Amino acid sequence: MYTETFSQFKKQLGQLDKWLGMATDYAKSKNFDPEVFVSQRLAPDQFPLSRQVQIACDTVKLSAGFLTGKPMPAQEDNEKTIAELQARVRSVITLLDGLTPKDFEGAATRVVSQPRWKGEWMTGADYFIEHTIPNVNFHLTTAYAILRHNGVAVGKRDYLGTQSKRPAAA
Repeated sequence: MYTETFSQFKKQLGQLDKWLGMATDYAKSKNFDPEVFVSQRLAPDQFPLSRQVQIACDTVKLSAGFLTGKPMPAQEDNEKTIAELQARVRSVITLLDGLTPKDFEGAATRVVSQPRWKGEWMTGADYFIEHTIPNVNFHLTTAYAILRHNGVAVGKRDYLGTQSKRPAAA
């Protein structure tokens, strides 16, 4: 389950990278600075695009660290351009490329805790199902919605990416 889901996260981050590229192309076609997108948000009390991308990346990266027991590199959350956001996305994809199914052995029973949880913890399985999957999907969807709301022609196929299709059975 972990290997397959992290493979899907890798695919989704690849789609996010494409959306950011589409945003740059859109801005150039309309003669405005693509960096305008970095600070866009859907509501005044919601994080901007930059933070949505950072949190999606961090959730994938930190979850991989918690579930494998491997240390993950810290990132400064200082991206100010689309290109910098794309570099962050690509760095997490590269990190995922380095993980194997063996790395996730014992993940379900690993203890996961964070300083903000004040001594509370979850099993790896609960953390993955209750926190990681919905949190990644929330922030990816919000980033997608920010771009779509601001005119970038992203559609459902852009969100889903290439699907695994097989020839019909004879």
